Formats: sequence, structure tokens, C-alpha cells
Amino acid sequence: MRKLFAVLLSGLLALPALADNPRVELKTDLGTIQVELFDDKAPATVENFLAYLDSGFYNGVIFHRVIPDFMVQTGGHTFDFQLKETREPVVNESSNGLKNLRGTLAMARKEDPDSATSQFFINLKHNDHLDAAEDKPGYTVFGQVIEGMDVVEKIVEEPRGLYRTFPQAPNVPVRILNAKRIDGSAVASKSQGD
Repeated sequence: MRKLFAVLLSGLLALPALADNPRVELKTDLGTIQVELFDDKAPATVENFLAYLDSGFYNGVIFHRVIPDFMVQTGGHTFDFQLKETREPVVNESSNGLKNLRGTLAMARKEDPDSATSQFFINLKHNDHLDAAEDKPGYTVFGQVIEGMDVVEKIVEEPRGLYRTFPQAPNVPVRILNAKRIDGSAVASKSQGD
């Protein structure tokens, strides 16, 4: 009986994890960014993000707010800076224990903590002032770049300042050409502590 149990146990341990985090590919004008989403820590936010992604909403949006040594933001404006119509806001999940570390994705929002819709940003450093605290909600971290931070850095290096109403946007708009789910088995996972 113990031998049978040992064989069954070793077989189970050899199986891939059943609850792999979703993976996403963002193909941009400057290269491809691959992202792992933390649906166990931010389920409502990940569900919201994937609903936009699966509908094709992110195809063609630009990185409209690029601030070196802080973050790059996308997910809401077209090539000609038109704001896209969004779904209802998602509940703030910033108290999920995830931090706004370099390479993490977090939801952009207004002053109201529950105002995030489609826009998100990639942190360029640990922005601890964006993390939740006992006395204030933060900005919900829901994913992490697992490949392509060099592409994010290329976006940061693009000249900015040409557009008066969008002075933080690259002079030549950088688009997400195609955003889609990918098979996670081909990508090496990194934990948030790496």
C-alpha cells in the first residue's frame, strides 16, 4: 500500500501546477513584453484586464504617459490620443500584499480608489508611495513583466514633449499592436521577490 501511495504521490508531483497564472503578450512597436497575471491575489482586477484584452480593446492603444524613473502608462488612448470608452470601474484590490516593485503592472486610477477601468502602468522602480497602507488604499498590482523589460526601457528612451496636451507621450506614438493570452508553459516564471 505504501509503495502504491509513493508511486501516486510522485506522479502527482511530476504534473505541472493546475492553477498556473495567466500569461499575456503585448506586442508593441518597439518589441514584445510578456506578462504574468496574479489572479490569485487580484482576481477582480485580472478578470477586468482579461475582459479588455480578449475583446481586442488594447490592440492599437498607445503608451501615453512615460515618466522616467517612475512608470510607463497605457491602456486608454488611441494613436490620435482619443480616449476609448471603457467598462464600469473595478474594485480596488491594493491590499492584496503585492508591492509596486520594478516590472510590476498596476491599475491606473483617479482619486477614488475604485475608479480603475482599462488603463495600467508598468513600474520602473519600487514606487512604495503607490502601495497600500493602513490609512490609505494604493494602486492595485496585478501582474509582472517576465520578459521584455528592455522593451519597456526603449519606450522610456523615446523623445517626448511634442504634444502640448500629452507632454509625457513619446513624440512618435508607441502602440500595443496586439495583446493576447499566451501558453505559460513556454515562459520561465519569476516570483515577485526575484
